[in-house]
Amino acid sequence: MQIRRFLHIAALLLTATIKIAAQPVPAVDENINALVTFGKDGDTAWGDDDFIQIIFFSIPESFQDPIFIRVYDPETGGAFDEQKGEWNTRTAFSVFGGEGACSNEAARRIKRDGNYRSGTMLATRTFGSDPRTDEQWFTFGPFNPSEGELLPEYGGYIFKLVVEGISGDDGNLYRLFLSTDGHQNRPVEGAFAYYFKYKFRLHDDTNEVSHIYPYMDDRVTAIKQSNFDWDNDGIIRIISPSKNGERTAVSGDDHWVTSTHPLTSDDINSSLDIQMIKNKKANIRNNNVVIYLENQYGELLPFYSIPIGGIPKYKYNIGIKPKAPTR
Repeated sequence: MQIRRFLHIAALLLTATIKIAAQPVPAVDENINALVTFGKDGDTAWGDDDFIQIIFFSIPESFQDPIFIRVYDPETGGAFDEQKGEWNTRTAFSVFGGEGACSNEAARRIKRDGNYRSGTMLATRTFGSDPRTDEQWFTFGPFNPSEGELLPEYGGYIFKLVVEGISGDDGNLYRLFLSTDGHQNRPVEGAFAYYFKYKFRLHDDTNEVSHIYPYMDDRVTAIKQSNFDWDNDGIIRIISPSKNGERTAVSGDDHWVTSTHPLTSDDINSSLDIQMIKNKKANIRNNNVVIYLENQYGELLPFYSIPIGGIPKYKYNIGIKPKAPTR
């Protein structure tokens, strides 16, 4: 990946006006119900292909106050989670900073067969079924921003949260918040989250539309999207300056599907709005899915917790020539 690319992205993020929306994960603009990680003995047909989730947080270099990473409902065993038989799942949440936390390629790969736990471990906690943390916030930190890995091309100091199902077969649903306060959710100005492989629970309400926002720089001429275990639950479509709802391939139960989508010059230096629209007739519930994107070189494209440059809109005048005057 090119440093020039991320310097441009970082500049856009640091000047973004929607700063509060960048703090929760899933973010407000994404309208996603929750993140999900199953225990390592889980059934992939329930919507988790490898039982590991990795989220990165970027803190501006100029920010010097302590930061906290907060987890909502980290345990597995309450109404917010997905049960399979008896509750038996343990989930490890680990925070990493220091050299290699993000720059190590293994941390940014689809296959979690390398040192994805790269960097310096700053904190870790394993949760089973515990009513004390059921539907409650648990806080990691405080962390000095300089404990992260300094990567100006990614916007500043980078912290990595690795969530791993280490035993059991239930689904752990949770949410995150990057905060300046260990007891309340207070946003870190200019900070944002990003992820290369995203695992989440769709809403049960068929009227809800979820979104993810990858950014297209001037090196990208096409994207290949891959999604897992969509269960044919409606459609996934792309909105961009040149695309007015172009549909992607969608997967069935327990398998991957891919589709490639060329871009035009109008899509460059813009986010894409990848919309996930549920099937109103099927009424599918508890749908957990996995999705990632690559460019034409096979490089992973990150999703950002805010749409860089704003939510993209289709330009209706693209490709439309004025009619010749009638005589």
